[in-house]
Amino acid sequence: MIQERVRGQLVPEVFRDLASVEALWRSVESDPAALSTPYQRFDWVSAFVSAKLGCTPAEQDASLRVIVLRDPGGRPRVILPLQVARERGVRVARVIGCKHANYHMPMFASREAAAMRAEDLVGLLRQIGHEAGIDVYLLGHQPRFWDGAANPLSLHAAPAVSDAYGLILGPDPETTAKRVFSADARKKMRSKERKLIEAFGPVEYRVAANAEEVRAYLAAFFTQKASRFAAMGIANPYADEGIRRFIATGACRQDDPDEVRGAAIEVSALVACNDGRVFATFAGAVSDARYSGMMTSFDQDPVIGRSSPGDILLQHLIRDQTERGRRSFDLGVGEARYKANICDETIQLGEVTIAVTLRGHLFAVPAMAATRLKRRIKRSERLARWAKAVQKAIRRSARHGRSAGEAQT
Repeated sequence: MIQERVRGQLVPEVFRDLASVEALWRSVESDPAALSTPYQRFDWVSAFVSAKLGCTPAEQDASLRVIVLRDPGGRPRVILPLQVARERGVRVARVIGCKHANYHMPMFASREAAAMRAEDLVGLLRQIGHEAGIDVYLLGHQPRFWDGAANPLSLHAAPAVSDAYGLILGPDPETTAKRVFSADARKKMRSKERKLIEAFGPVEYRVAANAEEVRAYLAAFFTQKASRFAAMGIANPYADEGIRRFIATGACRQDDPDEVRGAAIEVSALVACNDGRVFATFAGAVSDARYSGMMTSFDQDPVIGRSSPGDILLQHLIRDQTERGRRSFDLGVGEARYKANICDETIQLGEVTIAVTLRGHLFAVPAMAATRLKRRIKRSERLARWAKAVQKAIRRSARHGRSAGEAQT
């Protein structure tokens, strides 16, 4: 643990295992004044750490770093969970679960805590980096604003490759549905749902209510995603057993694995009542006030696809989240037609790079250049078409190479 009084009268500490910081973290998280996204919940981070880094303090010590900044009275003001890994000889710190979290903002104990000077926060992180053996921080997906408060870590951030998209819920399910979906869209969805019922019998929107349903809906999700990625000719990130374990763990209460109420991840599905067939799934990170979409899938059967089960599920999901009192709903990072159709908010994101050493600076330069290039390609139709053509050519070449190798075998 590192502890030293520094500029801004904040005292930094670094914890190397979750058990040591759990009580402190949960106390900040449970305070209504806290400012954070669902991805900074202790249970979300803990699920990822246990699945990917290990459960024991010795396993976590190798790469886990939870930074806590306290005020002179000892009250925690900021919590930032990091995973440190060696990449090309450089010790790189990233937010825990960065590839699966839409937002990587630190947890602030209050809006007042979030109002700290960006220079002070960066200075503290550099100091901690020197003492903890970190060469560079790569902190992507930093919201520029969250719940109306500025995120100091994003003040000097470079624009991210993509932004995120969301909407404000309320005051009731019917009003929200009419605002989000046009009358024509609602009519089309009712017609498509009727056709699905005609073909497969009664269907129902369900939120996993126990561990057994979590396993069933996630099994359908993994199967549907594997089929989708195979058809596209790209690697399936959900083939990783650790990632599957993380999602399943996050969808159940860690103090009671058979209980899902209050879990960090919520899993929903559109299901056939007669045989339990899962037509589409949706899972999101949740807090008391927000649902943040992490992943979605649908059955690849063309008969089912014509009924747009994913869109049907999304309409039910938004109504349900509104009815249950959540105020905000987002569909995460990245552009997509269905996001543009329903979202009324763009959540601007930035990429934050904090070099601690010269080695870290040299590592960060090409990383940021790649981010700028990806953003430029995303925002140019001509470059985007060219990039897709190149990707298809690479995948086609890889498939031909595999086929030739199999033939020789």
